[in-house]
Amino acid sequence: MVKAYLRYEAANVFGVVTSQESNISFDNTGKLVLSGALEELAVWNVKQGICVKKLVQSTASGPQSAVTSIACMPSSISTVASGYGDGSIRIWDIVKGTCETTLNGHKGATTALRYNKTGSLLASGSKDTDIIIWDAVGEAGLFRLRGHRDQVTDLVFLESGKKLVSSSKDNFLRVWDLDTQHCIQIVMGHHSEIWSIDVDPQEHFLVTGSADQELRVYHIHLDMHEQPSTALDAKVADPENIENDTVRQSKWEVLIYTGEIKRQSKDRVVTARFNCIGSLLACQVAGKVVEIYRVLDEKEALKKAKRRTRRKREKALKKAGKETADESGDPSEKLEDGLGGYSASDVFQFLHTLRTKHKIRSISFCPIQPKKGLMGILALSLHNNALEVYEVGEELSAHKHAINLPGHGSDIRSLVLSSDNTLLMSTSHNLVKIWNPSTCSCLRTMEAGYGLCGCFVPGNRYAVVGTKSGTLEIFDIGAGERLKSIEAHSASVWSLVPTVDGSGFISGSADNDVKFWEYEILEESGQESKQLSARNVRTLKMTEDVLVVRISPTGTHIAVALLDNTIKVFFVDSLKFFLSLYGHKLPVLCMDISSDGDLLVSGSADKNLKIWGLDFGDCHRSLFAHADSVTAVQFVRNTHYMFSVGKDRLVKYWDADKFELLLTLEGHHAEVWCLAVSSHGDFIVTGSHDRSIRRWDRTEEPFFIEEEREKRLDSMFESGLDDTTDGQFGFREDVPEEGAVGFAGKKTQETVTATDSIIEALDTAEAEIDRLQQHEEEMKNGLKTRFQSNVMMLGLSPSAYILRAVSAVRTNDLEQALLALPFTDALKLFSFLKEWISGGNKVELVCRVAMLLLQIHHHQLISTPSARAILTSLQDVLRSRVKGCKDILGFNIAAMDHLKQLLAERSDAPFKEAKSKLMDIRVRLSKRIDGEAKSDKKRQKRHKKFHKIHDGNPGKKIHDGA
Repeated sequence: MVKAYLRYEAANVFGVVTSQESNISFDNTGKLVLSGALEELAVWNVKQGICVKKLVQSTASGPQSAVTSIACMPSSISTVASGYGDGSIRIWDIVKGTCETTLNGHKGATTALRYNKTGSLLASGSKDTDIIIWDAVGEAGLFRLRGHRDQVTDLVFLESGKKLVSSSKDNFLRVWDLDTQHCIQIVMGHHSEIWSIDVDPQEHFLVTGSADQELRVYHIHLDMHEQPSTALDAKVADPENIENDTVRQSKWEVLIYTGEIKRQSKDRVVTARFNCIGSLLACQVAGKVVEIYRVLDEKEALKKAKRRTRRKREKALKKAGKETADESGDPSEKLEDGLGGYSASDVFQFLHTLRTKHKIRSISFCPIQPKKGLMGILALSLHNNALEVYEVGEELSAHKHAINLPGHGSDIRSLVLSSDNTLLMSTSHNLVKIWNPSTCSCLRTMEAGYGLCGCFVPGNRYAVVGTKSGTLEIFDIGAGERLKSIEAHSASVWSLVPTVDGSGFISGSADNDVKFWEYEILEESGQESKQLSARNVRTLKMTEDVLVVRISPTGTHIAVALLDNTIKVFFVDSLKFFLSLYGHKLPVLCMDISSDGDLLVSGSADKNLKIWGLDFGDCHRSLFAHADSVTAVQFVRNTHYMFSVGKDRLVKYWDADKFELLLTLEGHHAEVWCLAVSSHGDFIVTGSHDRSIRRWDRTEEPFFIEEEREKRLDSMFESGLDDTTDGQFGFREDVPEEGAVGFAGKKTQETVTATDSIIEALDTAEAEIDRLQQHEEEMKNGLKTRFQSNVMMLGLSPSAYILRAVSAVRTNDLEQALLALPFTDALKLFSFLKEWISGGNKVELVCRVAMLLLQIHHHQLISTPSARAILTSLQDVLRSRVKGCKDILGFNIAAMDHLKQLLAERSDAPFKEAKSKLMDIRVRLSKRIDGEAKSDKKRQKRHKKFHKIHDGNPGKKIHDGA
């Protein structure tokens, strides 16, 4: 009989505040901060320091990609777009916590996302060098823009001119016209990769940042024939190139170089952003610094420009003499007459530098302007897995809030479960954290040395941690403090294992010593309380560095892994040598002994697992386990099943009796360092370089080895379906055609399935039509038979059945589904379009299908005689129906404009200020809700106090009642 096993599945991820690959963003209320936490989109309330929601696509099969970019829709308080490492984009409702749609188009990681001001369009840039414009309302791709030769780093919309500006690592800025879908300007000037661009809310300036020592500033000129809207637009020009406007003859030149802003730091620019009103510019560099610049208004910039020209004139007077200066005239007069201009240094004034203790990964300005006395609120994501919020003032930036307790700031190097599985201890560079593994909440955070290993003291009230410096640190878990630090070894303590009787533990170190310790209670002089300590009772000297120590469950043998690739086994009582296990080509990094003491499994840097028998020391089997070093291995208690983890990011489940791989668990985004299996085997916990701790639960679902092999083969086939990228975040190999425009979608397994369903529906409908015709001929011939329709068509007519199949295809997948449709099936589909549009319900869908099929099969359609009649009949009906829909939309828009005018006449608040009024209403509403919550809490406190008083004195209560 074939043996069945129980499946392990991913249950929870915790310990990640913000990941390094993604940017952060405030939501439109200014209360929440959105950050990418590996594959999850985390929503943080920074003021309260809690995670409100974690958004993850639970239905996705297989490993999920990490969040790489985030953008909030300006016109909505709940809609957020997030880009992922596999090129997909998901639209979330953060209030409901649901994924509205998934957009597939990119073949590389999504590196830039930006909404336009109305929220109707979403632009995305990727490592595949393409830019895709998405219809955010219709949830479909509009077109793909190609032209960049390297990764797209940032995008920004120019609303008034329907333009898009993109930056890339190819050192170029490109300006795209969204109406013509072509690049209209290529801006050069940077000597290195352009990493970030942004435009102020009034669309006067565009600022770009790269590895150069200055920020480049461009003036935005959207129409040659358009009059400047403000005096600032009229006067901004390069003072050293005053004839700039006369030289510029082409109306396609949208960006005009204005000047440079000298930066304070020498590191490259990572992010440059304006605040919500355009009064501040923040420049984040690749380090611990954010440079804050103030954007001066027109009067202040004019004064600064006058002072600059006056100083120029004084220098000219000293250098050339007064006569020459008189002949040249007064530059300040020219400036006042509007003949001169501003430079970038006149408009942008350096305020101060914001410095942090750790490297900064991303910044985001709060969209709500703060109270008086503050210029802005800035959120930072840091390299140490933390979020911080600063209040930006005129002189300095003050630290306001921080979120760093829910996770480790560096790699998680060891995980240990308590004996009853209620506590989990994790160690990292400078912290020891105690977790509840069932709720995934952090219970205690304690400062420590660089913890490499640890164990719980019997009773689970204390814990011992071995550090990189060679000390043993004892912690009181209840008090959350370090009790004692013992100088145990002269080098790193790599392994700690408790003894079988619970009276002590054994430590192994790089100083070649294996030491046996016993717990003891000491009374400190001058203190009444007693403290737990440990003393060394025995020492086993080795010839090489000790990497791993394990003791058999029976307490008879101790196994020691050494740096010379061998494992030595000794008797515990006499410390006499018993066995030497030799076979690994590189040092053994981990090992474990089964509960019955029969098997020892060892994992090495040579990527292999070896299963040994402890009776004679023979190697039962050597397994090629991981694609990189095996970092941890552990048996499930009372079984010969085992788990292994490695630097290849995988967790693997093995049967040590059959030497078979049972399961491969994918989820981590970096090297997995440690592993802990519960005493009952119902869950396991893994820790990784990506700072995440993952819990995997055993389910009741059985599986068989052969089925898992077939699934692995199927997944390999599906992964090669459209594999044109080199790795997860790889580049495209082909160079895009200059100025090319393509379809926005991407071929996926869903689009292939959609194509198959349409073809199947067409074949079923064609067979049904043939049966209907045959039945009609039989009726004409006098054979009165009853027609039995196909049950698979669900009682629908052939035309309605095909329409049902086409409508079931997701909007974003329709292009690629029709692209894979053969011409013969496309011709069949054309024959049904007239019947569909005559019903009048699916005009938009029919128009889209017709246009896509015409674009794809244009040459074959015009050369096929049978297609002409179909296209001719469709032409008139399609035009009339589209015209009718257009008239209805125009009528509705005109009616809404009329209503808007009527309401504006009756109200004191005109609609032109609707957005600011709406934001004010939202702020007032949120304040009122907060106030009501506070008043409810006060009311509850008074209520409790009232009951306490009356419950404590019942006699008084009776007296008062009398």
